[in-house]
Amino acid sequence: MLTPADQAFLDRLRAEGVEVGEAEPRYLEEPRGRWPGRAAGVARPHSTAEVARVLRTAAAAQVAVVPYGGGTGLVGGQVKGEGPLPLVLSLERMTALRAIDPQSLVVEAGATLQSVQAAARTVGRLFPLTIAAQGTAQIGGCLSTNAGGVHVLRYGNARALCLGLEAVLADGTVWNGLTRLRKDNTGYDLRDLLIGAEGTLGVITAAALRLFEPPAVEGLAFFALPSPAAAVALLGLAQSQFAGCVSAFELISRQGLSFLREVGPEVHMPFAEDPDWMVLIELGLPAGMDAEAAFAALFEAAEDLVLDAVIAQSGAQAAQMWELRESLPLANRRIGAISSHDISVPVAAIPDFVAEAGAMLAAMGDFRINCFGHVGDGNLHYNVFPAPGRNRSEYDAQKDAVKTAVHDLVVRGYNGSVSAEHGIGRLKVGDLERYADPAKLTMMRAIKTALDPQGILNPGAVLRG
Repeated sequence: MLTPADQAFLDRLRAEGVEVGEAEPRYLEEPRGRWPGRAAGVARPHSTAEVARVLRTAAAAQVAVVPYGGGTGLVGGQVKGEGPLPLVLSLERMTALRAIDPQSLVVEAGATLQSVQAAARTVGRLFPLTIAAQGTAQIGGCLSTNAGGVHVLRYGNARALCLGLEAVLADGTVWNGLTRLRKDNTGYDLRDLLIGAEGTLGVITAAALRLFEPPAVEGLAFFALPSPAAAVALLGLAQSQFAGCVSAFELISRQGLSFLREVGPEVHMPFAEDPDWMVLIELGLPAGMDAEAAFAALFEAAEDLVLDAVIAQSGAQAAQMWELRESLPLANRRIGAISSHDISVPVAAIPDFVAEAGAMLAAMGDFRINCFGHVGDGNLHYNVFPAPGRNRSEYDAQKDAVKTAVHDLVVRGYNGSVSAEHGIGRLKVGDLERYADPAKLTMMRAIKTALDPQGILNPGAVLRG
């Protein structure tokens, strides 16, 4: 049984040299406003040793600890509103760059993703993890949620970019796994166990991350298309012509463009008339190649698939194109979704899924669907909205049925996932129980019990508390 964090507990932490402050609103909120958090205070350690002291003290007192890594997660894993009053553990003071060379760097978990990208550039290298919240999201949080983003197609998600970890376990034990080896088969891969665990198995305090040679030539273009089937076919053609050089391949629907026109943000629209579908393609090419010529060759090869294309002629135009893509979630929030779905299906199945899901929802009610996302890796953000002139509150009676119908189709119809890149958090605990293989759940619970027998680490996230 967990006990509330009281003043005596906070005073013990302070006596051990740990900075403990009030739980300001920013530590108790999440971007979608679905869960108000509660906490007795916020511990802001300056070192791994201090993190270990926090967890040893919390374990002795049986106090819940909620790790906080920037607060940008979309599934509620960073806030706890129920149960005994917890302690928030923020690593924002731990931002040191411990080591860097052209192949890798070692950085503390509180460093923002943007600062890691900047550090990589100082040695002429690229850290390719790219998400909209990279100015706020911290490396520890990105790894704990196995963040995805727009460049997974070429470089992989956060897990693929990490070589080693340092972490503190629930009892205060420090695991030093900061290897920078590409190959290491010495037993279980504890790094991969902690990545994606959302702070329920240990607190990541530092990471060794892979760096890449940046492409010598980069290009960006919008291609207008008649259908998702044409998008998937174009992806195959692009990968065939430019093997290993397709960095991003983002699907955008006419509905997404309509939302931007309706509620903003105001962005530059690439085509005179909005197409039914379009893709944003980023190429990273070797020296000696010309990006505009590459896109022209792709357009010519895809003449039976493509309706039109616009190629960025400058860095400013490329920034405008990315601004459009990154503004879609904000427009969605302004419209107000009935039900949002971060799902993945096999890439080849995307056209069939989009058609079947659309027909299914049309039979259920009057909805608008904004389907967009990382078609190159099969991850779609499939979001359902009210009809024009209606508010999402009018659909409260249908909300659960819509979510269940979409998720059932994803998992049982297409062997897909109901959490492609956002994680489980608190939002999808029930979904994990509904769709996960029973053996998987048994293994997950056994691992949780072994590493956190008192259940003090982020209780209620990923697995029901």
